[in-house]
Amino acid sequence: MKLHRARTLDRILDAVGNTPLVRLARLKELQRAPDVKVYAKLEFANPGGSVKDRAARQMILDALADGRLTRDKILVDSTSGNTGVAYAMIGAALGLKVELVMPRNVTEPRKRVARAFGAKLTFSDPMEGSDGAIKQVREMVDKSPEQYFYPDQYSNPSNPRAHYLGTAKEILDDLGRELTHFVAGLGTSGTMMGSTRRLKEAGFPIRCVAVEPDQPLHGLEGLKHMASSLVPAIYDPHVPDEIMPVGTDEGWDMSDRLAREEGLHVGHSSGANVWAAVQLAKQCIARGEPATIVAIVCDRGDRYFAPMKWERSYVW
Repeated sequence: MKLHRARTLDRILDAVGNTPLVRLARLKELQRAPDVKVYAKLEFANPGGSVKDRAARQMILDALADGRLTRDKILVDSTSGNTGVAYAMIGAALGLKVELVMPRNVTEPRKRVARAFGAKLTFSDPMEGSDGAIKQVREMVDKSPEQYFYPDQYSNPSNPRAHYLGTAKEILDDLGRELTHFVAGLGTSGTMMGSTRRLKEAGFPIRCVAVEPDQPLHGLEGLKHMASSLVPAIYDPHVPDEIMPVGTDEGWDMSDRLAREEGLHVGHSSGANVWAAVQLAKQCIARGEPATIVAIVCDRGDRYFAPMKWERSYVW
């Protein structure tokens, strides 16, 4: 067993990355297949609670370094929640002003966490989804370009760069030539684009599978059905070896199973990623081939809970 020592860090930004890999061995599909291993890359172990900490940190640090972001500008971007929390956390740590545009129906926990870090929230039409938030933030920036720094997570090369430099390298460091498959969902597509490009440089075959919802109207928050969405500029459909459609029920059911069977309470996009990884595992088992598969677990399931009603009151 590899043990990782606790680290002493100078700032919270240094806690981003180096997330653990946990083998999934209790799912019934995997119990009698010792040569086929499925690992969950636990991105909720990042300090902001999701995989989006990586991209947000890289975009902010790169922009500060080259002068696009200064202390007198407001960082503004569209988000379905997790990137917004990451922006808000890092903004608080660096003393930056942050404004987030998100669909009004984003889960209440993510709204409250972002506000707790001091971010200002602006809401877009929930019926227009993430695309409506993108359009609204672009209108804001067009009207006052001198007021804002717009990292634009859907177009910013620092987004996939974070995963090229971090996520993929960590997986290779942990598993080396044992790795045979990598699975990640398509939202901004940064995780899949950056990680796959780095994994393909490893010098041995690794099959990289992208996960997307199987229809335009779906309940896999954070994932995009590319054929019916504004396609991110950083997305290249030729980078993954395969694009696997996943249904909402499959993602939700796997999230429930991971909680009950593996003790991992994760979000529904994470459930979709693990469902896809299990399908790949079943294919390898049927062919009698050994495999080591890594699936990105984006965030925790508690991000999707409605909070209890609570009001703070003081008695003097």
